[in-house]
Amino acid sequence: MATVLAVSGSPSATSRTTRLLRHVGARLADHGHRVLPLDVRELPAEALLAGDTRHPELARALALVAEADGLVIGTPVYKAAYSGLLKALLDVLPQYALAGKTVLPLATGGSTAHVLAVDYALRPVLSSMGAAHITQGWFVLDRHISVGEDGATVVERETDVLLRPVVDAFAAALQSRAEPALLGLA
Repeated sequence: MATVLAVSGSPSATSRTTRLLRHVGARLADHGHRVLPLDVRELPAEALLAGDTRHPELARALALVAEADGLVIGTPVYKAAYSGLLKALLDVLPQYALAGKTVLPLATGGSTAHVLAVDYALRPVLSSMGAAHITQGWFVLDRHISVGEDGATVVERETDVLLRPVVDAFAAALQSRAEPALLGLA
């Protein structure tokens, strides 16, 4: 069982990005992975922007990143790039904080014009931080994520059908990276 950190870079309290991450997290839990949420907007802004890694909440967030086997990083797309809030977190992480980790980049946005933000804005920074394996990322139109009458997240059926193999491939990549370690080969 791998530990996955689901990082939401959305500044919104009613974030569709965060809802998408919880939806993906449930699928990963079905694969037997332990999923922990990290909503960057809940970190103390002053400590985050000052890079005060001694602040207890920020230090805890950095420890969660360090301890995770994999990360699902979700961001809304603003002006063709990932959110400034996510950038603030990435900036306080050590240069190779993602070394040895499997990462699934996800993005949400209002237009398909932003679909390439995953590969052209987010993937390069994840790579520069040493991610061992960045799986296929995915972009979801925010209008395809809603809240059901029971308060549960609803992902449009056609979108979910396309998203499932992406999440399953990430789960498989986590498993394949864990197997050598379990056999004492890593």
